[in-house]
Amino acid sequence: MSVIEKIVPLVIVLIVAVSCKNRERAPMSNVEVASSGYYSEPFRPQFHFSPEEKWMNDPNGMVFHKGIYHLFYQYHPDDIKWGPMHWGHATSTDLIHWRHRPIALYPDNLGYIFSGSAVLDVNNSSGLGTVENPPLVAIFTYHDMAGQRAGKENYETQGIAYSLDNGESWTKYAGNPVIENRGMKDFRDPKVFWHTGSNSWILTLVAGDHAQFYRSKNLKEWTKVGEFGHDRGAHGGVWECPDLFPMQVEGVDEEKFVLFISINPGAPNGGSGTQYFVGDFDGNTFSTNQKEPQWIDWGTDNYAGVTYSNAPNDERIFIGWMSNWAYAQDTPTEKWRSAMTLPRKLTLHKKFGRYELASYPVEGLERIVERAEKKSIRLREGAKETMAFENFNQAETRFVTTSRNFTLRFKNDLDEALVLNMDGTRKQFLLDRAVSGKTRFKEAFTARTQRMPLAHLPEGEVEVRVLMDRSSVEVFINGGLYVMTAQLFPNAAYNQLEVENNSQEVLEFKELEIAGIRGIWSR
Repeated sequence: MSVIEKIVPLVIVLIVAVSCKNRERAPMSNVEVASSGYYSEPFRPQFHFSPEEKWMNDPNGMVFHKGIYHLFYQYHPDDIKWGPMHWGHATSTDLIHWRHRPIALYPDNLGYIFSGSAVLDVNNSSGLGTVENPPLVAIFTYHDMAGQRAGKENYETQGIAYSLDNGESWTKYAGNPVIENRGMKDFRDPKVFWHTGSNSWILTLVAGDHAQFYRSKNLKEWTKVGEFGHDRGAHGGVWECPDLFPMQVEGVDEEKFVLFISINPGAPNGGSGTQYFVGDFDGNTFSTNQKEPQWIDWGTDNYAGVTYSNAPNDERIFIGWMSNWAYAQDTPTEKWRSAMTLPRKLTLHKKFGRYELASYPVEGLERIVERAEKKSIRLREGAKETMAFENFNQAETRFVTTSRNFTLRFKNDLDEALVLNMDGTRKQFLLDRAVSGKTRFKEAFTARTQRMPLAHLPEGEVEVRVLMDRSSVEVFINGGLYVMTAQLFPNAAYNQLEVENNSQEVLEFKELEIAGIRGIWSR
């Protein structure tokens, strides 16, 4: 039988049963990888990046050079819980298939290697390479754990390292740290870009409750030039992982700057999340007329995301850490812990009098989607239809609709279910994982139903894409202007999709397609 089954209607049977929310069963296996055993552990993502083993968090140093996308990440090689931070390393030529590389940066006498960025120093402004062989330069935070434990406040500084062989090996700069700390806690996560307006490198880092901007001509000597955020944005927790970059507004001749700030806690659905601001940067500081924070993703499991430097065609490619500090160290995996979101292309739009970012899977994903026959369904008021598919947990469900009131229930034979609900009456989209599988490992995991406002969803048809990969779901609505990402840990693959019409009008899903997605991992 083909892995991709045609969608077939099922007879809907009402079963009164005890909820299986807390039922513990052997986790699902995956037929594509079971024969080799590689990447076949329970809940192991099949088309998202995850480390071969041990703990991973923030993406770092994302840079493109000579046909290679580099992904560095916070890594603890000795445990599946957070510990002494290194920079793990992986590479890709298409942002879909990844190759594991040796650890790039190890802790040293200045501290752990916390988050940061990397750039291609095209003109060798740093003098660390040559014009003929310009260096890749990594900029990162040193975290002196001993200093923190001793009660010091200057335990975080900024350092650099460079590579002359396209990331194969790295040398730390002898003059580290390049930015000292004058006594600020949470002084970290430098993100660097070349600013043509001031003909200089600009570095953004966070300092507790605000962002700071520094300027340099050579990546080694930095001068503070501005601040932002004391009185703007969400402040429910510590600011982290900034990213400042220019973007062209779609369809008009206008350029704006976008500033990402991750925050933990303080996200709209609890725990950690990433807000963004759209405004202007004058070479010294960032300014915006934006009054309220906006969020790159309304789900609970997209944090610390940043964008690629030097990406082809000036595309702005984003990857986030697919977890949440409220429960990240307790998720039910054993050999490895956590994954990254799908790489997403960002675009900037001006709609309803404000600027909005869209976040949408990169085109390369299409090469591993096993496209299936499209169909349409129509449901009268209050009606339901159930469809069967072998494994929704490694598949994409996609359709176009004018309906604004419907429920999608992805279910398995254990009565576990992921429930997605578009509520046009209240102009919101809800994600409920309360009975989705393993949930008892941490109360915060199911503490609330996740909600995303749909205040500006346009009239007419909108596209809905639901991508699931073993232990995650990513929902993209209206071309990625509305996005939710969440982790799931079902004890068996979801093999049924129940669609319910919650409106008083006929519901129609056009171009409905359920397509399997091939795994990317092989030795």
